[in-house]
Amino acid sequence: MHKQVLKLALPSILANITIPLVGLVDTAIVGHVADAVDIGGIAIGTMLFDLLYWNFGFLRVGTSGMTAQAFGRNDKDECSKLLIQALTIALAATVLIWAIQWIFVTAVLACVPCSPEVADFAKRYFFVRIWAAPATLSLMAFKGWFIGMQDTISPMVIDIVVNVVNMVVSYVLAIYTPLGAVGVAHGTVIAQTTGLLVAVGILVGKYRKTIACSQIPDVVKDIAGMKRLLVLNGNLFVRSFCFMVVYVGFTALAAVYGDVELAISSILMKLFMLFSYFVDGFAYAGEALVGRYIGERQSSKVKTAVKVLFVWSLGVGALFTLIYWLSGNQFIRLMTDNTDVLSSCGKYMGWLIGMPLISTLAFMWDGVYVGATAGNEIRNAMIWAAIAFVVCYLLLHNRWGMQALYLAYFAHLGARVVYLQIKWRNLYDRTFGTPSLEGAEK
Repeated sequence: MHKQVLKLALPSILANITIPLVGLVDTAIVGHVADAVDIGGIAIGTMLFDLLYWNFGFLRVGTSGMTAQAFGRNDKDECSKLLIQALTIALAATVLIWAIQWIFVTAVLACVPCSPEVADFAKRYFFVRIWAAPATLSLMAFKGWFIGMQDTISPMVIDIVVNVVNMVVSYVLAIYTPLGAVGVAHGTVIAQTTGLLVAVGILVGKYRKTIACSQIPDVVKDIAGMKRLLVLNGNLFVRSFCFMVVYVGFTALAAVYGDVELAISSILMKLFMLFSYFVDGFAYAGEALVGRYIGERQSSKVKTAVKVLFVWSLGVGALFTLIYWLSGNQFIRLMTDNTDVLSSCGKYMGWLIGMPLISTLAFMWDGVYVGATAGNEIRNAMIWAAIAFVVCYLLLHNRWGMQALYLAYFAHLGARVVYLQIKWRNLYDRTFGTPSLEGAEK
């Protein structure tokens, strides 16, 4: 089981590592060809897409769990249907995004305090990059489907191709053409489209027999199957919205305490994201394995997979806790030399050191529940987590100030862990038709 977990987790980790590199390269490119207005405009434009695409994360998550269960049942026809249905939803979402793009940009920029020049450049950036929407959303569906098929190599290849093409093409367009900084947006469109072509190539080359099982018109007309996917994705959409409440709320509230505290929170969250790139690989493995073994009706293997996944994820969490304890200050110095920020970071370091261990439990349970396609529990856990975040901050911010914000973030993680831990036994019994111990005693 350890070998299977690593086989699935390591490719995802390698792909995730390329993500921050792209951000660094894009920032460096823009920093050398543009002025402060363009740099700020691209920052705002990137935020617009973060807000937009975050809500469609269900295309990957929902497809992954359902495909893994179909794979476990050896139901090639269902696997094929799920991909076609997920791609259909992705294309429908693209039409929706294109339809509301002007309203969306206008509404968000009206809420963001920036100069007219920055807002104008953000719009130029947005209305170029928006043409990547069909490729971006389709790649979410492809990635979820490949993971469900117990294949994390293909998503890794796609991610690496997309990120490398993005870096190279953005550099060439921004430096050597009249496009200037807007070339970065064109580079993203070309990179995402290239990634989609690679995904289709892998599908045709590796999964031709699986896809041949279904006729596209029949799949699209499968109302019952589409409804099940839409119900699961609806729950995951609510989950994504609650995530936004926490993460956007964290940044917005940090800004209330001034530029120094905002800078500190930004740096600490980037270090936390560095850790998440590693543990996410094991969460993806959880989605694939738990879904597969549920499809195979192998309850003992589900238990074993969950135990092994938690051993590895807790090991990663403990390693990063140690790294941040021993070298957290050095990491921060690599990211800034501002004396005010450096002198104020010390009082928040404890939160960074403690973050990996509790968050790895939340991430891992998410992966297990996605594999089990437990949409209601996933949704409810994040609703309680968002409530915990808001209530904790409101109760304590007058007394603790900025420290209350970090405690509220911990409270949201704790709420997810506690809720999903409590619900696991009932979910397991419901999935395999086993009476719970409590029910047996009655």
